[in-house]
Amino acid sequence: MATTISTSPASGRLRVLAGFLFALGAGTLWGTTGPLSTALYSEGAELTAVGFWRILLATAGFIAYGLFAPGLFRIDRRGLVLVGLLGGALVALFEVAYQFAIQGVGVAGAATLLYTAPIMVAVLAWPLLGERLTPLRLALAVVVLVGVALTVSGQVTAAEAEAAGGASRTAGIAGGLLSAAGFAGSPLLARWAVPRYGAVRVLFYEIAGGTAILAVVLPLVGETPIPPGTLPGWIYIASLGLGAVLGANFCYFAAVRRIDAAPTAVAASIEPVVGALLALLLFQQQLTASGWLGLFLVVGGVAAGYWREAISGSAESAPGVTTAPPD
Repeated sequence: MATTISTSPASGRLRVLAGFLFALGAGTLWGTTGPLSTALYSEGAELTAVGFWRILLATAGFIAYGLFAPGLFRIDRRGLVLVGLLGGALVALFEVAYQFAIQGVGVAGAATLLYTAPIMVAVLAWPLLGERLTPLRLALAVVVLVGVALTVSGQVTAAEAEAAGGASRTAGIAGGLLSAAGFAGSPLLARWAVPRYGAVRVLFYEIAGGTAILAVVLPLVGETPIPPGTLPGWIYIASLGLGAVLGANFCYFAAVRRIDAAPTAVAASIEPVVGALLALLLFQQQLTASGWLGLFLVVGGVAAGYWREAISGSAESAPGVTTAPPD
């Protein structure tokens, strides 16, 4: 909810402009997740290790930030269990599943599958939180689903990953939907947790919890995370952790301090477009015409949903939607 501040018209316009620029920055940084992960695969990184190393570095970054803001670490036992354990499990699910999606269906396909998360939130918020599932939300859900189908089927290089021994298309689609499920769970948890602990603290404990869970679970299933063996590999990991996680979320928080949450979310919806363009330019991951149409249907459907929430007066619940793990 916007706070009324006595400022000159010029300073007010600058504040709004800065808010939109921060939101676009957040979406752009999130959009680098797929391309940076793809670059890491070329350095020999395992799919299950990429997510672990990036949130480990993000956790380290949060700890460094907490040295100057010690209140970050204060949380009660119930918050530690629900946010650190349950929220951490959602982050861990997202981080591993999304890497399978990126390699199995490409950067654009993975990003659009991830954007089914708002649909899951809208559907689950009805029985869990009592939020109405309106005809408009259902219509936008159909638009997004059609867009996802067009984008995934329009990935012309889909067979390359499987031929190279990577994730198959089926594994990629399953990974995309599972990552969306993990992503959708975070805003539902945030509806309860953020008013009590604040968005930054919730994000820190979710990411730290996800790191701890992966550190335990991955070795147990025979997938011990191996650190990158090259300098470029570490640069990509640092960019993923400190840029696409830490930097993106702090840009998002800076945006919602200047403009309302719904227009912030709309501007940040540039994420899959950035990812698709970078994947095209850097890795020749091309989309057909129907694939590009699907991509813009997804972005348009999600952005329209956020904007409509603002108009209908329910934008106050929107910040939780994108304080999820971050791409």
